[in-house]
Amino acid sequence: MIDRLLLLDILRLYPVQPATAVWRAVEIGALLDVGIPEGRGLDLGCGDGKLTALICDRTGPRRLVGIDLDPLETQAAERSGLYEAVHCGPAHRVPENDQSFDFVISNSVIEHIPELEPVLQEVTRVLRPGGRFLFTVPGPGFHPNLRGSLLPWVPRQHYLEEVDRRLAHYRYPTAAEWKRLCQGAGLSVDGCPGYLDRNETRMWETLSRFTGGLLYSLFGKHQPPIRIQRRLGLRQMQNRSQLPTPVAAAAGWLIRGWLGTSHAGWLAEAEASCLLVHGTRP
Repeated sequence: MIDRLLLLDILRLYPVQPATAVWRAVEIGALLDVGIPEGRGLDLGCGDGKLTALICDRTGPRRLVGIDLDPLETQAAERSGLYEAVHCGPAHRVPENDQSFDFVISNSVIEHIPELEPVLQEVTRVLRPGGRFLFTVPGPGFHPNLRGSLLPWVPRQHYLEEVDRRLAHYRYPTAAEWKRLCQGAGLSVDGCPGYLDRNETRMWETLSRFTGGLLYSLFGKHQPPIRIQRRLGLRQMQNRSQLPTPVAAAAGWLIRGWLGTSHAGWLAEAEASCLLVHGTRP
């Protein structure tokens, strides 16, 4: 079952993104189950830092450096006070010394990067020998777990392609493909457990139809949701305020009730919408 307190906290932090809150609540729970290493870490694709701060609230503080391509997100991350440094730039060019990190964490970021191999090589460069990496990514089960269009005349493949465009998803490697890709970059995969089951995925899908998906359609299906949120002032509002706890608690209660009893523990790759790829630099 999705963690009640984790869902509550994320709903409070992201009041205009309830679909994202469902996904992230499951995802952060998975990261906490695997464990966040000690030492100095690189948050690859740090965004505004809110989710990483939520992780640190539960694990204890970490020494962190953030990097993200979006200057508005890195400005928010800098203001958070979570990071000892925040860089604005691409993931394959981290302005840090070789072997300067004990771990690299990337939470729902790598699927948005067109060229994967240079990023993995950069992870290898900045990790110390024995350092760990943790990537949360959509997996090959994501498409099969989606319900599909509510309009019966829309072909399923067309619907899936539109979802990928809206989410800017470039790939869904299998666990075997992740092992091959990481090995090619000098990394060793320890495991690729699955998370986000079909019910949770379809909850995200339903909520996103009437939030990010609706905005995407209204704005002609050519602007990413984050740009639309900024254009409407929703992102700015979200950065300034939080959802009141009673409202977030009521929303969380409805979501958990709608989900019912979801899968406990890790999922097989074929059943999971996402994978947590983790391992070490030998």
